[in-house]
Amino acid sequence: MSEFKEVSVVKKANVYFDGNVSSRTIKFADGTLKTLGFMLPGEYTFNTADKEVMEIMDGDLDVLLPDTEQWQKITGGESFDVPANAKFTVKIHTPTDYCCSFIK
Repeated sequence: MSEFKEVSVVKKANVYFDGNVSSRTIKFADGTLKTLGFMLPGEYTFNTADKEVMEIMDGDLDVLLPDTEQWQKITGGESFDVPANAKFTVKIHTPTDYCCSFIK
């Protein structure tokens, strides 16, 4: 899906890591939440509350998922899942455009 229809957008940006990662929250009528964001090159560790599906629209990164010891290469058009109440780390190699879906 390249476009979301009939949503509301939270005006205030979510800004992390000195502005190197930012996103906007998208709210759907059924209560579903997603964020659309952008990450500049660097290494970042995130914590999850809910399960997340990270869809990479464009970019090149490596991800270290919970309970793994090997980095996984991800490029535009691919996605990865992160369990709830977990920590994961990304190494962003090129500016990366993403959509994060929160699964309740």
